[in-house]
Amino acid sequence: MTKHADLAQMKCEPCEGKTAAFTKKQAQEYLTATPAWRLDIKNNSISRNFLMKNFLSAVKFIHEIADIAETDNHHPDVHLTGYRNLKIELSTHAIGGLSASDFIVAAKINRLQPELKTEKKTHV
Repeated sequence: MTKHADLAQMKCEPCEGKTAAFTKKQAQEYLTATPAWRLDIKNNSISRNFLMKNFLSAVKFIHEIADIAETDNHHPDVHLTGYRNLKIELSTHAIGGLSASDFIVAAKINRLQPELKTEKKTHV
């Protein structure tokens, strides 16, 4: 595991646009501590998709994410389509790219336990 393994224990630092966005190498290093998140092709954001159990479970999960975002004062873009297809996207808008705060929030979201759609098992 990387030195960033404890990201979920960290607190986001306010970004006033005075720091540089992460390089692709930095972003990839932080990604190792945030499983299931993907780096966009332009290195400007990370995202994760969830197939939720149903609409209410998606809304509940969004509220849990909102609590994290408010506590850390770092807010993701939330996309809910098809009533249960949820995409969470993180970027530090003030710098037009990624910062440690994006990965801190991603790590905290990873600790949540959303109600996901599961495949029904059939017996043969």
